[in-house]
Amino acid sequence: MPLATGSNPAPAGPLQGVRILDMATVLAAPFAASLCADLGADVVKLELPDGSDPLRSLAPVKDGMPLYWKVTNRGKKGITLDVRTPKGRALFLELVASFDVLVENFRTGTLERWGIGPDVLFEANPRLVLLRVTGFGQSGPYAPKPGFARIFEAMSGLTNLTGEADGPPLHMNFPIGDTVAGVFGAFAIVAELLRLQADPEARAVEIDLSATEALMRMLEPLAVEREQLGLVRKRSGNLASYTAPSNMYRSSDGQHFTLVASSDAIFRRLCDSLGLAALKDDDRFRTNPSRVRHCAELDAILADWFAGRPYAEASAVLNAAGVPFSKAYSIDDILADPHFQARQALIRLLDDELGSVPAPCIVPRVVGRSTRVPHSGPAVGQHNDEVYGQLGLGAAELDVLRNEGVI
Repeated sequence: MPLATGSNPAPAGPLQGVRILDMATVLAAPFAASLCADLGADVVKLELPDGSDPLRSLAPVKDGMPLYWKVTNRGKKGITLDVRTPKGRALFLELVASFDVLVENFRTGTLERWGIGPDVLFEANPRLVLLRVTGFGQSGPYAPKPGFARIFEAMSGLTNLTGEADGPPLHMNFPIGDTVAGVFGAFAIVAELLRLQADPEARAVEIDLSATEALMRMLEPLAVEREQLGLVRKRSGNLASYTAPSNMYRSSDGQHFTLVASSDAIFRRLCDSLGLAALKDDDRFRTNPSRVRHCAELDAILADWFAGRPYAEASAVLNAAGVPFSKAYSIDDILADPHFQARQALIRLLDDELGSVPAPCIVPRVVGRSTRVPHSGPAVGQHNDEVYGQLGLGAAELDVLRNEGVI
């Protein structure tokens, strides 16, 4: 299928000119920086000289090549530096002075222990935006605890909503908590940059982003329904407990697909299209609140109808009626879908080892504006000469730093 190439000469994007130093590891905070890179920010990825970032060994890996790293750190330049050494710390503060944003996600107190806490950083750069991503925030009794996606997915209440009603809570096979936190991080960065742009006298700021709180923000009705209605939302499999019909169904040929007909108008169209017009005037199903109360009866009727027909027939009927539905896509379905092909929803990032690799497109699109396709994530220290050269360091000085293990 036609995919964009990494040689696109389009403009860099609305964040062109913004410089971000990303010293974070693994996923959440680096994803925030990558979203900014997608929109044109000049992002430099800083890692230890030994390239020990866990994302470099996290599956998928092919023949030692870190595929996850390549797509998650797309659009970034790569440098190495051990900020824990005296020379590394001094060089790091020189770097910070030339950047607009610093991104980190170490356990609370780590930067302070290394002698590069916010007070030191803000002295080096009085208008720095410092994004600090942790599992639980910089304060509170859990602040020192380590955090991983599955931990804050569980603590936020998200995992408790996932799974069959009579089964255990389930995690999805992807660290969604990390990427959600990354979206909040990118949003926070841009918000603070706007503040600084609007006020020449504005000072540096420390953004305290708790990944657990980011997920809780997405689950906003849970607290109010508990207080005002006494409800504790629970697992219900694929069946939605707040709207009906909304479930995953199975055709006679074994295809699973999801369907949502929660508005009264769509529900009436669904009933007509399935030859079940009598359901429209059934008091149990006339409105969404009543359908939710009687969802078990309604769902049994629909499940039986779909189970007796192949997916091709069911999809033709639903499409003709304008009822929202989709089979549960695998990555192969995504790659083959003509809509995604037409929009080039997957692009190819130029890669020095593999030629190019597929990855999701830049989101969102701005009508009438094209964007550059990012390069894949950098090799360890790939841009040391370029970035440190901008600080005035020559080849001989860099060789000394390399030999000493500083870079």
